[in-house]
Amino acid sequence: MTLKHFCNILLLVSLSAFAKNPVADRPKLVIGIVVDQMRWDFLYRYSAKYGNDGFKRLQREGYSCENTHIPYSLTFTAPGHTCIYTGSVPALHGITGNNWYDRIVKKEVYCTTDKTVQPIGGSFKGGQQSPHNLKVTTITDELRLATNFKSKVIALAIKDRSSILPGGHTSNGTFWYDDSTGNFITSSFYRKDLPQWVTSFNNQHFPEQYLKNDWKLTLDYSKYEESSEDDASWENHYDEEEKPVFTHAISGFKPKQFKLMRNTPFGNSLTFAFAKAAIEGDTLGNRGVTDFLAVSFSPTDGVGHQFGPNSVEVEDMYLRFDKEMADFIQYLDTKVGKGNYLLFLTADHGAAHAADFSKFHKIPSESMFEENITKKLDSFLLAKYNSKALTQSLINHQIFFNEEEMQKIGVKDNELKTEITRFLLQFSNVNRVVDLKQIGSANLPDALKMRMTNMYMPARSGDLEVIPQSAQLDEFLKGTTHGTAYAYDTHIPLIWYGWKVKKGKDYSTVDMTDISRTLASLLNIQEPSGCVGKVIQGLFK
Repeated sequence: MTLKHFCNILLLVSLSAFAKNPVADRPKLVIGIVVDQMRWDFLYRYSAKYGNDGFKRLQREGYSCENTHIPYSLTFTAPGHTCIYTGSVPALHGITGNNWYDRIVKKEVYCTTDKTVQPIGGSFKGGQQSPHNLKVTTITDELRLATNFKSKVIALAIKDRSSILPGGHTSNGTFWYDDSTGNFITSSFYRKDLPQWVTSFNNQHFPEQYLKNDWKLTLDYSKYEESSEDDASWENHYDEEEKPVFTHAISGFKPKQFKLMRNTPFGNSLTFAFAKAAIEGDTLGNRGVTDFLAVSFSPTDGVGHQFGPNSVEVEDMYLRFDKEMADFIQYLDTKVGKGNYLLFLTADHGAAHAADFSKFHKIPSESMFEENITKKLDSFLLAKYNSKALTQSLINHQIFFNEEEMQKIGVKDNELKTEITRFLLQFSNVNRVVDLKQIGSANLPDALKMRMTNMYMPARSGDLEVIPQSAQLDEFLKGTTHGTAYAYDTHIPLIWYGWKVKKGKDYSTVDMTDISRTLASLLNIQEPSGCVGKVIQGLFK
Protein backbone atom coordinates (compact mmCIF):
# COMPACT_ATOMS: atom_id res chain seq x y z
CA MET A 1 0.00 0.00 0.00
CA THR A 2 1.40 3.34 -1.02
CA LEU A 3 1.55 6.31 1.36
CA LYS A 4 -0.93 8.17 -0.86
CA HIS A 5 -3.35 5.23 -0.77
CA PHE A 6 -3.06 5.03 3.02
CA CYS A 7 -3.74 8.77 3.43
CA ASN A 8 -6.83 8.54 1.23
CA ILE A 9 -8.21 5.69 3.36
CA LEU A 10 -7.48 7.62 6.55
CA LEU A 11 -9.31 10.66 5.15
CA LEU A 12 -12.34 8.57 4.19
CA VAL A 13 -12.47 7.00 7.66
CA SER A 14 -12.26 10.45 9.27
CA LEU A 15 -15.00 11.87 7.06
CA SER A 16 -17.20 8.87 7.76
CA ALA A 17 -16.76 9.27 11.50
CA PHE A 18 -17.57 12.98 11.28
CA ALA A 19 -20.69 12.27 9.23
CA LYS A 20 -21.94 9.87 11.89
CA ASN A 21 -21.12 12.16 14.78
CA PRO A 22 -20.83 15.80 13.61
CA VAL A 23 -21.11 17.11 17.18
CA ALA A 24 -19.29 20.19 18.38
CA ASP A 25 -17.15 19.95 21.50
CA ARG A 26 -19.76 19.96 24.23
CA PRO A 27 -20.40 18.36 27.61
CA LYS A 28 -22.64 15.34 27.93
CA LEU A 29 -25.07 17.17 30.17
CA VAL A 30 -25.76 20.75 31.27
CA ILE A 31 -27.46 21.19 34.65
CA GLY A 32 -28.96 24.55 35.52
CA ILE A 33 -29.79 24.96 39.21
CA VAL A 34 -31.83 27.94 40.42
CA VAL A 35 -32.28 28.27 44.18
CA ASP A 36 -35.35 30.43 44.65
CA GLN A 37 -34.74 33.45 46.96
CA MET A 38 -31.11 32.51 47.70
CA ARG A 39 -29.31 35.65 48.80
CA TRP A 40 -25.67 35.81 47.68
CA ASP A 41 -24.46 36.10 51.26
CA PHE A 42 -25.91 32.68 52.17
CA LEU A 43 -22.84 31.19 50.49
CA TYR A 44 -20.77 32.69 53.29
CA ARG A 45 -23.11 33.30 56.23
CA TYR A 46 -23.43 29.60 57.06
CA SER A 47 -20.16 28.42 55.50
CA ALA A 48 -18.57 27.42 58.81
CA LYS A 49 -21.20 24.68 59.09
CA TYR A 50 -21.33 23.63 55.44
CA GLY A 51 -19.63 20.37 54.54
CA ASN A 52 -16.71 20.17 52.13
CA ASP A 53 -18.60 18.58 49.22
CA GLY A 54 -21.59 20.87 48.61
CA PHE A 55 -21.40 24.65 48.22
CA LYS A 56 -17.74 24.59 49.27
CA ARG A 57 -16.83 22.09 46.56
CA LEU A 58 -18.54 24.21 43.92
CA GLN A 59 -16.62 27.26 45.13
CA ARG A 60 -13.34 25.41 45.58
CA GLU A 61 -13.32 23.63 42.22
CA GLY A 62 -15.52 25.98 40.20
CA TYR A 63 -15.70 29.61 39.14
CA SER A 64 -17.71 31.99 41.33
CA CYS A 65 -19.00 35.29 39.99
CA GLU A 66 -19.17 37.19 43.27
CA ASN A 67 -20.78 40.38 41.99
CA THR A 68 -23.72 39.10 39.96
CA HIS A 69 -26.82 41.30 39.86
CA ILE A 70 -30.27 41.40 38.30
CA PRO A 71 -30.44 44.14 35.62
CA TYR A 72 -34.14 45.10 35.95
CA SER A 73 -36.23 46.65 38.68
CA LEU A 74 -39.00 44.22 39.68
CA THR A 75 -37.22 41.16 41.07
CA PHE A 76 -39.78 38.37 41.12
CA THR A 77 -39.62 34.62 40.47
CA ALA A 78 -40.99 34.54 36.92
CA PRO A 79 -38.84 37.36 35.45
CA GLY A 80 -35.79 35.92 37.25
CA HIS A 81 -36.09 32.42 35.83
CA THR A 82 -36.87 33.86 32.42
CA CYS A 83 -33.89 36.22 32.46
CA ILE A 84 -31.50 33.40 33.43
CA TYR A 85 -32.59 31.19 30.56
CA THR A 86 -33.16 33.83 27.87
CA GLY A 87 -30.33 36.25 28.61
CA SER A 88 -33.01 38.86 28.04
CA VAL A 89 -34.95 41.40 30.10
CA PRO A 90 -38.71 41.85 30.66
CA ALA A 91 -38.86 44.69 28.10
CA LEU A 92 -38.08 42.06 25.46
CA HIS A 93 -39.03 38.64 26.82
CA GLY A 94 -42.39 39.88 28.14
CA ILE A 95 -42.49 38.24 31.57
CA THR A 96 -42.93 41.40 33.64
CA GLY A 97 -43.96 39.70 36.87
CA ASN A 98 -45.48 36.58 38.33
CA ASN A 99 -48.73 38.39 37.57
CA TRP A 100 -49.33 41.58 35.67
CA TYR A 101 -52.13 43.72 34.30
CA ASP A 102 -52.49 43.13 30.57
CA ARG A 103 -53.69 46.22 28.71
CA ILE A 104 -54.83 44.17 25.70
CA VAL A 105 -57.14 41.76 27.55
CA LYS A 106 -57.82 44.38 30.27
CA LYS A 107 -57.31 42.11 33.26
CA GLU A 108 -54.63 40.76 35.54
CA VAL A 109 -53.05 37.56 34.25
CA TYR A 110 -50.72 34.93 35.67
CA CYS A 111 -47.48 34.50 33.78
CA THR A 112 -47.99 30.92 32.55
CA THR A 113 -51.76 30.38 32.65
CA ASP A 114 -53.03 29.02 29.31
CA LYS A 115 -56.69 28.06 29.07
CA THR A 116 -56.15 26.55 25.60
CA VAL A 117 -54.24 23.57 26.99
CA GLN A 118 -55.30 20.67 29.17
CA PRO A 119 -53.68 19.26 32.31
CA ILE A 120 -51.78 16.01 31.99
CA GLY A 121 -51.60 13.99 35.19
CA GLY A 122 -53.15 16.55 37.52
CA SER A 123 -55.90 19.05 38.23
CA PHE A 124 -57.26 21.75 35.92
CA LYS A 125 -56.23 24.42 38.40
CA GLY A 126 -52.65 23.24 38.38
CA GLY A 127 -52.33 21.99 34.83
CA GLN A 128 -53.54 24.65 32.40
CA GLN A 129 -50.09 26.15 31.95
CA SER A 130 -47.63 26.84 29.12
CA PRO A 131 -44.89 29.32 28.05
CA HIS A 132 -47.22 31.09 25.60
CA ASN A 133 -46.56 34.52 27.19
CA LEU A 134 -42.81 34.17 26.65
CA LYS A 135 -41.86 36.22 23.58
CA VAL A 136 -38.29 34.98 22.91
CA THR A 137 -36.31 31.74 22.87
CA THR A 138 -34.41 30.24 25.78
CA ILE A 139 -30.93 28.73 25.86
CA THR A 140 -32.66 25.37 26.15
CA ASP A 141 -34.59 26.10 22.93
CA GLU A 142 -31.34 27.08 21.22
CA LEU A 143 -29.64 23.83 22.24
CA ARG A 144 -32.52 21.88 20.74
CA LEU A 145 -32.32 23.95 17.55
CA ALA A 146 -28.54 23.60 17.31
CA THR A 147 -28.71 19.80 17.43
CA ASN A 148 -31.72 19.51 15.10
CA PHE A 149 -33.77 18.58 18.16
CA LYS A 150 -31.57 15.60 19.08
CA SER A 151 -30.70 17.10 22.48
CA LYS A 152 -33.18 16.46 25.25
CA VAL A 153 -34.33 19.25 27.55
CA ILE A 154 -36.09 18.42 30.81
CA ALA A 155 -37.23 21.17 33.19
CA LEU A 156 -38.67 20.58 36.64
CA ALA A 157 -39.63 22.44 39.80
CA ILE A 158 -42.34 22.53 42.41
CA LYS A 159 -43.50 25.94 41.10
CA ASP A 160 -45.05 25.81 37.63
CA ARG A 161 -43.44 29.03 36.42
CA SER A 162 -40.03 27.88 37.65
CA SER A 163 -40.01 24.93 35.26
CA ILE A 164 -42.13 26.26 32.39
CA LEU A 165 -40.09 29.39 31.68
CA PRO A 166 -36.63 27.72 31.85
CA GLY A 167 -37.85 24.79 29.73
CA GLY A 168 -38.82 27.15 26.93
CA HIS A 169 -41.02 26.37 23.98
CA THR A 170 -39.45 23.13 22.79
CA SER A 171 -38.64 21.06 25.89
CA ASN A 172 -39.04 17.31 25.80
CA GLY A 173 -40.63 17.43 29.22
CA THR A 174 -41.55 20.24 31.61
CA PHE A 175 -42.98 19.18 34.95
CA TRP A 176 -44.27 20.92 38.06
CA TYR A 177 -45.98 19.98 41.31
CA ASP A 178 -49.73 19.76 41.82
CA ASP A 179 -50.81 20.61 45.38
CA SER A 180 -54.11 18.77 45.03
CA THR A 181 -52.57 15.39 44.18
CA GLY A 182 -48.97 15.52 45.40
CA ASN A 183 -47.85 14.54 41.89
CA PHE A 184 -45.62 16.09 39.27
CA ILE A 185 -47.70 17.02 36.23
CA THR A 186 -47.47 18.71 32.84
CA SER A 187 -49.88 20.03 30.19
CA SER A 188 -50.96 19.16 26.67
CA PHE A 189 -48.72 21.95 25.37
CA TYR A 190 -45.83 19.52 25.80
CA ARG A 191 -47.23 16.01 25.37
CA LYS A 192 -50.30 13.77 25.46
CA ASP A 193 -49.38 11.76 28.55
CA LEU A 194 -46.84 11.53 31.33
CA PRO A 195 -43.71 9.55 30.53
CA GLN A 196 -43.48 6.25 32.37
CA TRP A 197 -40.65 7.40 34.60
CA VAL A 198 -42.77 10.31 35.91
CA THR A 199 -45.72 8.01 36.56
CA SER A 200 -43.44 5.57 38.37
CA PHE A 201 -42.03 8.39 40.47
CA ASN A 202 -45.51 9.68 41.35
CA ASN A 203 -46.64 6.17 42.27
CA GLN A 204 -44.05 6.07 45.05
CA HIS A 205 -45.99 8.80 46.90
CA PHE A 206 -42.91 10.60 48.17
CA PRO A 207 -44.81 13.62 49.58
CA GLU A 208 -46.81 11.37 51.90
CA GLN A 209 -43.60 9.72 53.05
CA TYR A 210 -41.83 13.01 53.71
CA LEU A 211 -44.79 14.50 55.57
CA LYS A 212 -44.78 11.64 58.06
CA ASN A 213 -41.67 13.28 59.51
CA ASP A 214 -41.36 16.30 61.77
CA TRP A 215 -38.97 19.08 60.84
CA LYS A 216 -36.25 18.76 63.43
CA LEU A 217 -33.04 20.74 63.66
CA THR A 218 -30.04 19.25 61.92
CA LEU A 219 -27.72 20.46 64.69
CA ASP A 220 -28.07 21.32 68.35
CA TYR A 221 -29.96 24.61 68.75
CA SER A 222 -26.94 26.30 70.33
CA LYS A 223 -25.04 25.95 67.03
CA TYR A 224 -27.37 28.30 65.12
CA GLU A 225 -25.39 31.38 65.97
CA GLU A 226 -26.01 33.12 62.62
CA SER A 227 -29.76 33.41 63.25
CA SER A 228 -32.20 35.24 65.51
CA GLU A 229 -33.83 33.56 68.48
CA ASP A 230 -36.16 30.81 67.34
CA ASP A 231 -39.32 32.41 68.72
CA ALA A 232 -38.98 35.75 66.93
CA SER A 233 -42.01 38.01 66.63
CA TRP A 234 -41.32 38.70 62.95
CA GLU A 235 -41.78 35.09 61.84
CA ASN A 236 -44.95 33.39 60.63
CA HIS A 237 -46.01 30.05 62.06
CA TYR A 238 -47.68 27.15 60.30
CA ASP A 239 -51.47 27.17 60.50
CA GLU A 240 -51.54 24.27 62.97
CA GLU A 241 -48.90 25.71 65.27
CA GLU A 242 -49.13 28.42 67.91
CA LYS A 243 -45.51 29.56 67.56
CA PRO A 244 -42.88 29.43 64.78
CA VAL A 245 -40.48 27.27 66.80
CA PHE A 246 -38.70 23.96 66.47
CA THR A 247 -39.54 21.13 66.42
CA HIS A 248 -42.20 21.70 63.71
CA ALA A 249 -44.55 18.77 64.30
CA ILE A 250 -45.57 18.38 60.66
CA SER A 251 -46.41 14.70 61.11
CA GLY A 252 -49.33 15.75 63.29
CA PHE A 253 -50.80 18.20 60.80
CA LYS A 254 -53.92 17.39 58.82
CA PRO A 255 -53.21 14.46 56.47
CA LYS A 256 -52.28 14.95 52.83
CA GLN A 257 -51.45 18.64 53.05
CA PHE A 258 -49.38 18.32 49.91
CA LYS A 259 -48.91 22.08 49.71
CA LEU A 260 -46.49 21.82 52.65
CA MET A 261 -43.86 20.62 50.21
CA ARG A 262 -43.65 24.26 49.11
CA ASN A 263 -42.54 25.63 52.47
CA THR A 264 -40.57 22.89 54.18
CA PRO A 265 -37.10 21.54 53.32
CA PHE A 266 -38.78 18.26 52.38
CA GLY A 267 -39.75 19.93 49.11
CA ASN A 268 -36.06 20.32 48.26
CA SER A 269 -35.52 16.62 48.98
CA LEU A 270 -38.43 15.82 46.67
CA THR A 271 -36.94 17.99 43.91
CA PHE A 272 -33.50 16.38 44.18
CA ALA A 273 -35.11 12.93 43.98
CA PHE A 274 -37.15 13.94 40.94
CA ALA A 275 -34.06 15.37 39.23
CA LYS A 276 -32.28 12.03 39.63
CA ALA A 277 -35.35 10.23 38.29
CA ALA A 278 -35.31 12.53 35.23
CA ILE A 279 -31.64 11.79 34.51
CA GLU A 280 -32.25 8.06 34.70
CA GLY A 281 -35.68 8.02 33.10
CA ASP A 282 -34.58 9.99 30.04
CA THR A 283 -30.95 8.70 30.10
CA LEU A 284 -29.78 12.31 30.16
CA GLY A 285 -26.05 12.75 29.55
CA ASN A 286 -25.60 9.26 28.15
CA ARG A 287 -27.04 9.49 24.64
CA GLY A 288 -24.11 10.73 22.55
CA VAL A 289 -25.48 14.29 22.39
CA THR A 290 -25.62 17.14 24.90
CA ASP A 291 -28.74 17.19 27.07
CA PHE A 292 -30.00 19.88 29.45
CA LEU A 293 -31.64 19.51 32.86
CA ALA A 294 -33.14 22.70 34.31
CA VAL A 295 -33.93 22.34 38.02
CA SER A 296 -35.39 24.99 40.32
CA PHE A 297 -35.70 24.63 44.07
CA SER A 298 -38.87 26.40 45.15
CA PRO A 299 -39.15 25.63 48.91
CA THR A 300 -36.23 27.93 49.68
CA ASP A 301 -38.58 30.76 48.66
CA GLY A 302 -41.52 29.41 50.64
CA VAL A 303 -39.50 29.00 53.84
CA GLY A 304 -37.85 32.38 53.29
CA HIS A 305 -41.16 34.19 52.87
CA GLN A 306 -42.63 32.53 55.95
CA PHE A 307 -39.77 32.94 58.41
CA GLY A 308 -37.43 35.58 56.97
CA PRO A 309 -33.71 35.35 56.15
CA ASN A 310 -32.52 35.64 59.76
CA SER A 311 -34.53 32.68 61.02
CA VAL A 312 -33.24 29.39 62.37
CA GLU A 313 -35.54 27.76 59.79
CA VAL A 314 -33.73 29.33 56.84
CA GLU A 315 -30.33 28.45 58.27
CA ASP A 316 -31.34 24.84 58.90
CA MET A 317 -32.83 24.59 55.42
CA TYR A 318 -29.54 25.67 53.81
CA LEU A 319 -27.52 23.27 55.95
CA ARG A 320 -29.79 20.48 54.71
CA PHE A 321 -29.59 21.78 51.14
CA ASP A 322 -25.79 21.78 51.30
CA LYS A 323 -25.75 18.09 52.23
CA GLU A 324 -28.21 17.19 49.47
CA MET A 325 -26.22 19.25 46.98
CA ALA A 326 -23.10 17.29 47.91
CA ASP A 327 -24.98 14.04 47.33
CA PHE A 328 -26.28 15.28 43.97
CA ILE A 329 -22.80 16.25 42.75
CA GLN A 330 -21.50 12.82 43.74
CA TYR A 331 -24.43 11.27 41.88
CA LEU A 332 -23.54 13.25 38.75
CA ASP A 333 -19.89 12.19 39.04
CA THR A 334 -20.99 8.55 39.09
CA LYS A 335 -23.83 8.71 36.57
CA VAL A 336 -22.45 11.14 33.98
CA GLY A 337 -18.77 11.27 34.92
CA LYS A 338 -16.74 14.00 36.57
CA GLY A 339 -15.66 16.51 33.93
CA ASN A 340 -18.39 15.37 31.54
CA TYR A 341 -21.08 17.74 32.77
CA LEU A 342 -21.40 21.51 33.08
CA LEU A 343 -23.31 22.85 36.07
CA PHE A 344 -24.25 26.36 37.10
CA LEU A 345 -25.97 27.44 40.30
CA THR A 346 -27.69 30.77 40.73
CA ALA A 347 -30.86 32.38 42.13
CA ASP A 348 -33.86 34.20 40.68
CA HIS A 349 -33.73 36.98 43.32
CA GLY A 350 -32.74 37.68 46.90
CA ALA A 351 -34.82 38.94 49.82
CA ALA A 352 -35.06 41.74 52.37
CA HIS A 353 -34.74 41.36 56.10
CA ALA A 354 -38.07 41.03 57.87
CA ALA A 355 -39.50 44.50 58.54
CA ASP A 356 -39.79 44.08 62.29
CA PHE A 357 -36.32 42.52 62.47
CA SER A 358 -34.89 45.64 60.84
CA LYS A 359 -36.86 47.98 63.09
CA PHE A 360 -35.77 46.02 66.16
CA HIS A 361 -32.18 46.75 65.14
CA LYS A 362 -32.98 50.43 64.39
CA ILE A 363 -32.78 50.00 60.60
CA PRO A 364 -35.55 51.94 58.76
CA SER A 365 -38.24 49.59 57.53
CA GLU A 366 -42.02 49.32 57.15
CA SER A 367 -44.58 46.81 55.94
CA MET A 368 -48.03 47.02 54.30
CA PHE A 369 -46.70 49.46 51.70
CA GLU A 370 -48.79 48.51 48.70
CA GLU A 371 -52.08 47.85 50.49
CA ASN A 372 -51.98 51.15 52.38
CA ILE A 373 -51.03 53.11 49.26
CA THR A 374 -53.85 51.51 47.27
CA LYS A 375 -56.53 52.34 49.81
CA LYS A 376 -55.33 55.88 50.36
CA LEU A 377 -54.90 56.59 46.65
CA ASP A 378 -58.44 55.38 45.92
CA SER A 379 -59.81 57.69 48.60
CA PHE A 380 -57.81 60.63 47.24
CA LEU A 381 -59.00 60.13 43.65
CA LEU A 382 -62.61 59.71 44.76
CA ALA A 383 -62.47 62.96 46.75
CA LYS A 384 -60.77 64.94 43.97
CA TYR A 385 -62.48 63.58 40.85
CA ASN A 386 -65.59 61.86 42.22
CA SER A 387 -64.56 58.65 40.48
CA LYS A 388 -63.66 55.19 41.74
CA ALA A 389 -62.45 53.98 38.35
CA LEU A 390 -59.54 56.22 37.30
CA THR A 391 -57.06 53.41 37.90
CA GLN A 392 -57.44 49.87 36.61
CA SER A 393 -54.77 48.20 38.68
CA LEU A 394 -51.98 48.75 41.18
CA ILE A 395 -49.74 45.72 40.85
CA ASN A 396 -45.98 45.26 41.19
CA HIS A 397 -45.72 48.86 42.46
CA GLN A 398 -47.15 50.06 39.13
CA ILE A 399 -50.30 52.12 38.62
CA PHE A 400 -52.37 51.52 35.48
CA PHE A 401 -54.71 54.31 34.35
CA ASN A 402 -58.22 53.75 33.04
CA GLU A 403 -58.12 55.82 29.86
CA GLU A 404 -61.83 55.39 29.15
CA GLU A 405 -62.76 56.80 32.56
CA MET A 406 -60.26 59.64 32.10
CA GLN A 407 -61.89 60.64 28.84
CA LYS A 408 -65.34 60.32 30.38
CA ILE A 409 -64.66 62.82 33.16
CA GLY A 410 -62.20 64.95 31.18
CA VAL A 411 -58.94 64.27 33.07
CA LYS A 412 -55.74 64.64 31.04
CA ASP A 413 -52.90 62.12 31.33
CA ASN A 414 -50.32 64.64 32.53
CA GLU A 415 -52.69 66.13 35.08
CA LEU A 416 -53.49 62.74 36.60
CA LYS A 417 -49.80 61.80 36.75
CA THR A 418 -48.98 65.10 38.44
CA GLU A 419 -51.75 64.81 41.02
CA ILE A 420 -51.02 61.18 41.87
CA THR A 421 -47.30 61.85 42.12
CA ARG A 422 -47.82 64.85 44.40
CA PHE A 423 -50.15 62.80 46.60
CA LEU A 424 -47.86 59.77 46.91
CA LEU A 425 -44.68 61.71 47.65
CA GLN A 426 -46.12 62.83 50.96
CA PHE A 427 -45.59 59.31 52.33
CA SER A 428 -42.25 58.68 54.01
CA ASN A 429 -41.96 55.18 52.59
CA VAL A 430 -42.12 56.44 48.97
CA ASN A 431 -38.81 57.39 47.38
CA ARG A 432 -39.90 58.27 43.84
CA VAL A 433 -42.87 58.12 41.49
CA VAL A 434 -41.69 57.61 37.92
CA ASP A 435 -43.55 58.22 34.66
CA LEU A 436 -42.84 54.94 32.88
CA LYS A 437 -43.36 56.48 29.44
CA GLN A 438 -40.65 59.04 30.21
CA ILE A 439 -38.02 56.98 32.04
CA GLY A 440 -35.23 58.52 30.00
CA SER A 441 -35.92 61.99 31.38
CA ALA A 442 -36.54 60.90 34.97
CA ASN A 443 -34.28 62.25 37.70
CA LEU A 444 -32.85 58.87 38.70
CA PRO A 445 -29.43 57.28 39.29
CA ASP A 446 -28.22 55.78 36.03
CA ALA A 447 -28.26 52.22 37.41
CA LEU A 448 -31.91 52.49 38.46
CA LYS A 449 -32.89 54.17 35.19
CA MET A 450 -31.32 51.26 33.29
CA ARG A 451 -33.16 48.70 35.42
CA MET A 452 -36.51 50.43 34.93
CA THR A 453 -35.97 50.73 31.19
CA ASN A 454 -35.19 47.01 31.03
CA MET A 455 -38.45 46.33 32.87
CA TYR A 456 -40.80 48.38 30.72
CA MET A 457 -43.05 46.65 28.18
CA PRO A 458 -45.93 48.92 27.06
CA ALA A 459 -48.69 46.30 26.95
CA ARG A 460 -47.77 44.84 30.35
CA SER A 461 -46.40 47.82 32.28
CA GLY A 462 -48.12 50.64 34.13
CA ASP A 463 -48.25 54.40 33.64
CA LEU A 464 -46.50 55.19 36.92
CA GLU A 465 -44.16 53.16 39.09
CA VAL A 466 -43.87 53.83 42.80
CA ILE A 467 -40.34 53.28 44.04
CA PRO A 468 -40.41 52.50 47.76
CA GLN A 469 -37.70 53.39 50.20
CA SER A 470 -35.32 50.56 51.03
CA ALA A 471 -36.89 47.70 53.03
CA GLN A 472 -40.56 48.64 52.51
CA LEU A 473 -42.09 45.18 52.39
CA ASP A 474 -45.48 45.44 50.71
CA GLU A 475 -48.12 43.35 52.45
CA PHE A 476 -45.72 41.27 54.53
CA LEU A 477 -46.36 41.98 58.21
CA LYS A 478 -44.09 39.07 59.10
CA GLY A 479 -41.56 37.04 57.17
CA THR A 480 -40.14 38.72 54.11
CA THR A 481 -40.49 39.40 50.41
CA HIS A 482 -38.61 40.79 47.41
CA GLY A 483 -39.35 42.67 44.20
CA THR A 484 -37.25 45.84 44.25
CA ALA A 485 -34.05 47.10 42.64
CA TYR A 486 -32.22 47.29 45.96
CA ALA A 487 -29.08 45.19 46.43
CA TYR A 488 -30.65 42.76 48.89
CA ASP A 489 -33.00 41.70 46.06
CA THR A 490 -30.63 41.98 43.08
CA HIS A 491 -27.38 40.44 44.37
CA ILE A 492 -27.44 36.72 43.61
CA PRO A 493 -24.93 33.85 43.65
CA LEU A 494 -23.53 32.48 40.41
CA ILE A 495 -21.15 29.52 40.41
CA TRP A 496 -19.97 27.55 37.38
CA TYR A 497 -18.66 24.04 37.81
CA GLY A 498 -17.40 21.15 35.71
CA TRP A 499 -16.70 20.85 32.01
CA LYS A 500 -14.19 23.42 30.71
CA VAL A 501 -14.65 25.67 33.76
CA LYS A 502 -11.50 26.91 35.44
CA LYS A 503 -11.16 27.49 39.15
CA GLY A 504 -11.39 31.01 40.50
CA LYS A 505 -13.42 33.99 41.65
CA ASP A 506 -14.54 36.95 39.60
CA TYR A 507 -15.32 40.24 41.37
CA SER A 508 -16.23 42.21 38.26
CA THR A 509 -19.85 43.17 37.62
CA VAL A 510 -21.84 40.37 36.01
CA ASP A 511 -25.49 40.61 34.97
CA MET A 512 -28.02 37.81 35.18
CA THR A 513 -28.40 38.16 31.40
CA ASP A 514 -24.78 37.02 30.99
CA ILE A 515 -25.59 33.45 32.05
CA SER A 516 -27.28 32.35 28.82
CA ARG A 517 -24.84 34.30 26.65
CA THR A 518 -21.95 32.51 28.33
CA LEU A 519 -23.65 29.14 27.98
CA ALA A 520 -24.11 29.78 24.27
CA SER A 521 -20.40 30.43 23.86
CA LEU A 522 -19.42 27.40 25.92
CA LEU A 523 -21.73 25.17 23.88
CA ASN A 524 -20.92 26.77 20.49
CA ILE A 525 -24.56 27.52 19.78
CA GLN A 526 -26.62 30.59 18.93
CA GLU A 527 -27.59 32.79 21.88
CA PRO A 528 -31.35 33.14 22.59
CA SER A 529 -33.24 35.49 20.31
CA GLY A 530 -33.72 38.29 22.84
CA CYS A 531 -30.34 37.94 24.53
CA VAL A 532 -28.65 41.17 25.62
CA GLY A 533 -25.97 39.63 27.86
CA LYS A 534 -22.22 39.41 27.43
CA VAL A 535 -19.81 36.49 27.73
CA ILE A 536 -18.17 35.95 31.12
CA GLN A 537 -14.73 35.44 29.65
CA GLY A 538 -12.83 34.73 32.85
CA LEU A 539 -14.31 31.29 33.46
CA PHE A 540 -13.01 29.78 30.21
CA LYS A 541 -9.96 27.53 30.53
